[in-house]
Amino acid sequence: MGGDGRKVREMTEITRLLNDSADGPNLKAVFDKLYPELKQLARARLASLSNGQTMTPTVLVHEAYMRLVQAEALDLNGRRHFFACAGKAMRNIIVDHIRAAGALKRGGDQIAITLTDRLGEDGPAENILDLDQALNELNEINPRQRELVEMKFFAGLSVNEIAGLLGVSHRTAWREWQRARAFLHARIAS
Repeated sequence: MGGDGRKVREMTEITRLLNDSADGPNLKAVFDKLYPELKQLARARLASLSNGQTMTPTVLVHEAYMRLVQAEALDLNGRRHFFACAGKAMRNIIVDHIRAAGALKRGGDQIAITLTDRLGEDGPAENILDLDQALNELNEINPRQRELVEMKFFAGLSVNEIAGLLGVSHRTAWREWQRARAFLHARIAS
């Protein structure tokens, strides 16, 4: 129980830090505690970009921190919810970075995307932009499915963790994940 007990204490500590103050969550303390995990998550997300990308995991984590600190009415209720919001911030930062670098290319040089549970993490930056556009379209149809994809792909949460955050059964979350994946595959493949 040693490792499990430590994880439960950490989750309780993170929840306390997020709900500690009338001024809002103590994001600095949360980021300090979760920095190694956030950096690992950022490293995994950036690995999908082309070798010419200039963003580092450290920069991505710090940018995510700044975006969350500057967010208005940020209401985080626990460790998983924090990672979901951090994952969404990382998605937006990566997309903004790619767009700023002029990586949006269309035409005959497009590469096919294979959607796995990681949604094509192995593709170039253009695939991330296509995924972002498809996620925006999915949001218009089913915001919960878009949120689920962000939590799974950008925040690295498991289907069980996502089910807990969304307040649905594992089976429902898995079914929604499958539907979202099918939509995104159809949208990106077209």
